[in-house]
Amino acid sequence: MDMKLEFVVLPVTDVDRAKDFYKASGFREDADITIKEDYRIVQVTPPGSECSIIFGQGITSAVPGSVQGLNLVVSDIEAARAELIDLGLDVSEVFHDAEGGFHHPGTECRIVGPDPKGRSYFSFASFSDPDGNGWTLQQVTQRAPGR
Repeated sequence: MDMKLEFVVLPVTDVDRAKDFYKASGFREDADITIKEDYRIVQVTPPGSECSIIFGQGITSAVPGSVQGLNLVVSDIEAARAELIDLGLDVSEVFHDAEGGFHHPGTECRIVGPDPKGRSYFSFASFSDPDGNGWTLQQVTQRAPGR
């Protein structure tokens, strides 16, 4: 049986600020539904993604900014970074992990510059939303077998 990740819930402090940020970042607005005064659901989707994010009021008890490691796969890390910067986002320099794998949390093991071997899956850039929820761009130019 196929199972597809449909959405990820993000905790935010200000729903309208988050909505403005994600829309300005190129995410498509799919829904903005107010069920009642303290229950509102906003769904936005990154360009080209089948998985969305949902945030709002009354939908999670998680602390705003506590979601880290959200991953957006791009085919050209430099172009994606430049596009997001042009849209007004504060995006890190492109980096690779000092230990040669998926990046560690925080910035401790980051080495500035793309993966020196040019491998798919090993070059990154990062940014955060206004609440501090953390996103990573990951360059994938060739998928691993079975992907």
